[in-house]
Amino acid sequence: MRPQGFYPDSGTSPVRSPLSPPLPVGGTMPQLWGDGNPKESSPFINSTDLEKGKEYDGKNMALFEEEMDTSPMVSSLLSGLVNYTNLPQGSREHEEAENNDGAKKKPAPRMGTFMGVYLPCLQNIFGVILFLRLTWVVGIAGIMESFCMVILCCSCTMLTAISMSAIATNGVVPAGGSYYMISRSLGPEFGGAVGLCFYLGTTFAGAMYILGTIEILLAYIFPAMAIFEGEDASEEAAAMLNNMRVYGTCVLTCMATVVFVGVKYVNKFALVFLGCVILSILAIYAGVIKSAIDPPSFPICLLGNRTLSRHGFDICAKLVLEGNETVGSKLWELFCTSKFLNATCDEYFLRNNVTEIQGIPGAASALIKENLWSTYLTKGVIVEKQGVPSVALVDPVIDLDQPYVFSDMTSYFTLLVGIYFPSVTGIMAGSNRSGDLRDAQKSIPTGTILAIATTSAVYISSVILFGACIEGVVLRDKFGEAVNGNLVVGTLAWPSPWVIVIGSFFSTCGAISRDGIVPFLRVFGHGKANGEPTWALLLTACICEIGILIASLDEVAPILSMFFLMCYMFVNLACAVQTLLRTPNWRPRFRYYHWTLSFLGMSLCLALMFICSWYYALVAMLIAGLIYKYIEYRGAEKEWGDGIRGLSLSAARYALLRLEEGPPHTKNWRPQLLVLVRVDQEQNVVHPQLLSLTSQLKAGKGLTIVGSVLEGTFLDNHLQAQRAEESLRRLMEAEKVKGFCQVVISSNLRDGVSHLIQSSGLGGLQHNTVLVGWPRNWRQKEDHQTWRNFIELVRETTAGHLALLVTKNVAMFPGNQERFSEGHIDVWWIVHDGGMLMLLPFLLRHHKVWRKCKMRIFTVAQMDDNSIQMKKDLTTFLYHLRITAEVEVVEMHESDISAYTYEKTLVMEQRSEILKQMHLTKTEREREVQLIHDKNATAFASSPQSPSDEVETAPEKVHLTWTKEKSVAEKNKSKSPVSPESIKDFFNMKPNQSNVRRMHTAVKLNEVIVKKSQNAKLVLLNMPGPPRNRKGDENYMEFLEVLTEHLDRVMLVRGGGREVITIYS
Repeated sequence: MRPQGFYPDSGTSPVRSPLSPPLPVGGTMPQLWGDGNPKESSPFINSTDLEKGKEYDGKNMALFEEEMDTSPMVSSLLSGLVNYTNLPQGSREHEEAENNDGAKKKPAPRMGTFMGVYLPCLQNIFGVILFLRLTWVVGIAGIMESFCMVILCCSCTMLTAISMSAIATNGVVPAGGSYYMISRSLGPEFGGAVGLCFYLGTTFAGAMYILGTIEILLAYIFPAMAIFEGEDASEEAAAMLNNMRVYGTCVLTCMATVVFVGVKYVNKFALVFLGCVILSILAIYAGVIKSAIDPPSFPICLLGNRTLSRHGFDICAKLVLEGNETVGSKLWELFCTSKFLNATCDEYFLRNNVTEIQGIPGAASALIKENLWSTYLTKGVIVEKQGVPSVALVDPVIDLDQPYVFSDMTSYFTLLVGIYFPSVTGIMAGSNRSGDLRDAQKSIPTGTILAIATTSAVYISSVILFGACIEGVVLRDKFGEAVNGNLVVGTLAWPSPWVIVIGSFFSTCGAISRDGIVPFLRVFGHGKANGEPTWALLLTACICEIGILIASLDEVAPILSMFFLMCYMFVNLACAVQTLLRTPNWRPRFRYYHWTLSFLGMSLCLALMFICSWYYALVAMLIAGLIYKYIEYRGAEKEWGDGIRGLSLSAARYALLRLEEGPPHTKNWRPQLLVLVRVDQEQNVVHPQLLSLTSQLKAGKGLTIVGSVLEGTFLDNHLQAQRAEESLRRLMEAEKVKGFCQVVISSNLRDGVSHLIQSSGLGGLQHNTVLVGWPRNWRQKEDHQTWRNFIELVRETTAGHLALLVTKNVAMFPGNQERFSEGHIDVWWIVHDGGMLMLLPFLLRHHKVWRKCKMRIFTVAQMDDNSIQMKKDLTTFLYHLRITAEVEVVEMHESDISAYTYEKTLVMEQRSEILKQMHLTKTEREREVQLIHDKNATAFASSPQSPSDEVETAPEKVHLTWTKEKSVAEKNKSKSPVSPESIKDFFNMKPNQSNVRRMHTAVKLNEVIVKKSQNAKLVLLNMPGPPRNRKGDENYMEFLEVLTEHLDRVMLVRGGGREVITIYS
């Protein structure tokens, strides 16, 4: 028994409540729950033994005792957050293995900003481009354009870093890096698409670093290692590419094996590799300072204004002395047939002098003015020095075998941007290591922005210093042929060019081990026991091999630029979207961001994509789009609170407010369906075909709400309502119905349906059409409530100006997997109520189930109508509506009311009267109705004329519109003896004349419809409204039954009181 408490209630005496604080009895008493055990202070997972001895003492929390099992106390919640360890995704298996083995827990992350973010970012950003291509870029583009290029690319990465810092500090960022940030901000579709593009970019970066390694190895360290050698100059380029392919594949295989064994062993040398890079950069600055004081000696040999390659000669002179004889030098032999002075020589060689200039004049020279502007070259052009006198030939013929320095490719600004941009990538190294950081939300922004600022300063200063210290022809010499095959940037370094060669080699090796092969797909799959993703590694190696087979560093660089730029673009977009939406959860620790900066960064990334290569940009966007649609098609069932969802909410709110401005134009009208379904005791839908029809009607792409009603109270039945909603959602998904479901609990079905009709939808986005099934067992129900509910539903839709669709024999309607190879959809247009009858077949025929069915429209002509003109007018009307259909006008001549009509009306009225007056069981009601029917039928068979005194009908004018089966049944019944008393009772009965007329219409129309449309796949016809006088409600259902007899699939259509189809465009 719980201790009694005091709960004040206005107007009543004090009452003890189990939710109130316990009162002490006799001084003190323990706080006991219903089981008599003391309440623990922390009843949650990971509660320590020390906590178990404490009793629940907080009187202020007594009101929430009932919620303690499901909702944690604030203290427990805060302690859980404080003790949270930021483990990366994919490490769960390792953590579990450690726990199972009884090993010590993983130590808390200790890395700070410098070691955890700054240095990794430096290592990722500095790379092969700085050492192998930046001097060439400066020589081709000039200092001014190179400066603009560097500013453009560095601004792009700085703006991206600002956006990334805002996202990364808005909560914990586990492993996955850019994929995690984008998917949680823009949704799994964008995250998967851009994440995979980032993975492809990283993989091609590995190929680029491998190619850079092989280029340094073969061109500057061990040229003799070349396997393929060209017989002449024209074949040397192809031979070099083949060498790159062979050695690149070997290096890739070795790197893949190392990663397979365990990349952690290579990562131990990361600081060594980074130290080499930093040492190389410092050597460059030292060389610049030394060049201002004492320039190094790297002479360049010029023939006229043409730069000569140092391969094949050592002395820059035409003639040399051998003993006392003047003979041609080795350079002479390269241009002449022999070393003798009477040899035949190249004309340009004879006309121009050979001069020698310094390749590194030094920072103190006025060289910066000469290298200020661009000098773009086409492929195969000789690198020439500006301002040097030269005797040009009238019709020069270039021989590639001559020892000139040739341009190996056609250069232009956009190409240079694509080649240079990879040198500024790698800014996400810090965010990828967030799990190892002591304070990720502080370290990531600080370390990343400082690293970008440092590298940007290095790049900008390098552009200026290279242009100020190195001769222009040397800068444009990509492979250093004019300086004895030295690395161009190495010629500037101090104390030796080998510092740069070795440093750049280790830089590329470190990049390979760090970046290129470790797959982004690591977070998705595991192959070995230690968690290394074997299959992902194999895939990565294959993709990397594609880049190696391209074999050209200058061709691979723009490819990876595309993928990185796309990733950076969506990081900026994610930050801009989150900032503009102002979602409550958007609370970054990093404050120095703004949506305009993110938008500028996004625009800059997009512009750079098309600047680098418009066709590569289109391919990258196509790949991302295909991945996005694939993930969307497969249905990424994730809920991360992403920004796209917030954007959708904002767009939905804006659209709903716009819809409130007025009703939609007829051109914009589409069926917004409220589908009323019934569920059984197991909360399963009774007629799932109704949702199949809903799916087939959704060519209008309007709103769909599937509603159902449960009887009872919400407190008692809310769990059943949840199960019913889940059942509806599953069925909607199975039937491909895109919309919402709503289950209402009400004391009775009538009120529940009324609530659904009145309250479903939101603002201007409300249903305008109700779809419901025909209550086929309405005669057999224990009470009248079934058909009364249906009739009230018809009245409410009319009052609410809603269209109504009633499907009869819904079990015979086709499912979404069925196909009609032929057949007709017949429309019986009796009255015009807005054009729904024309619109529905049009929508249905857009679905594959009904696509091959043809549409026929029947309309009824009365005696006074010109049926021929009606057909012409209807054909013209359909033509203007752009609807293709066969047209037929059915003439219904006036005829006398048949005996069958009288019989049907009489039986209907008598049955209704009996059910009103007698309170019988179901079996007794059916027996009583059958008795009256048999009695009246027998009397009718014995009477040769109509029983009505008001309508005199000659025997020959009575039209018995029975079916064949009914005629046989009546013949059999007429053989039974007829008592005079029953005849007398029959003639005393007079049916209501209004009911007789309505029944006559139903019988005649049904006769015509069955004759014309019995084999139709679907029949649509106007649904007559219920009588205004509620006294006739009991007969309304019978009229509709007679109207639709002997038809397989029927849809009764009732318009909503407005035009839904128009002939105007």
